[in-house]
Amino acid sequence: MTVFQALLLALFGWMSSIYSPVLIGGLLGWYTIGRPLVSGAIIGFIMGDVTTGVIMGAAIQMLYIGLVTPGGSMPADVNYASWIGIPLAMAAGAGEEYALALAVPLSTLGVLAVYGLCAINLFFVHMQDNAIDKGNLKLAAQVPIIGQVTNFVLRFIPIFVIDLFGADLITQIVNMMPVQVTDILQIFANMLPLVGFMLLMRVLCKVDFDLIYFCIGFLLVAVGGMAMIPVVIIALAIAYVGSKGDFNAKNAEEEVE
Repeated sequence: MTVFQALLLALFGWMSSIYSPVLIGGLLGWYTIGRPLVSGAIIGFIMGDVTTGVIMGAAIQMLYIGLVTPGGSMPADVNYASWIGIPLAMAAGAGEEYALALAVPLSTLGVLAVYGLCAINLFFVHMQDNAIDKGNLKLAAQVPIIGQVTNFVLRFIPIFVIDLFGADLITQIVNMMPVQVTDILQIFANMLPLVGFMLLMRVLCKVDFDLIYFCIGFLLVAVGGMAMIPVVIIALAIAYVGSKGDFNAKNAEEEVE
């Protein structure tokens, strides 16, 4: 990996972090290029292999497909998992199982960076409060910009350093791994996305009956060989009929009352 590639990866990693204000706040940052699938495409373009980047990004996306970050809660950080895990795996010439193996500890490291950022930036919050109390509104308006220094240090620098100097180490580790270890990683790589889907289903399935729809979709694709677009159309039709029935039932109850 070249220095220029590492610089680009670190720059995009910083812009796609959860508290970066650069790309319309989190709209184009955390919620767009911060998603592993989109990150993978950008990383692949920087690394010269878009297809591999997208494949690895999709694998990590499936793992964290049910990830939500309500309020100040951060169960996992896909920023480090994407902008460090994918480039290192690609530089080592490894498969998506290595990217997934790296994603889990890197996401935990990213969570520590987020909470460290929040703890450190409390200083700037008090600085802004003091500036407002003293009537120094110019300084108070500049404090959010000054506070971004912390986010830059905790995002840009780690991503740049690890991507630049860690690629050779990961390559050596991959080459040293016996086939048995590689097979075990592949098994876990195939299992980890199920965790993401289960987290998503816990949010979507309000009652046990809702699981039937997932089973129908699985059968249509796995057994029937149907493409994804027709399955989505069928799902939209079922959703429309169901919502229409609920609406009519609600109106009927109101008329009775």
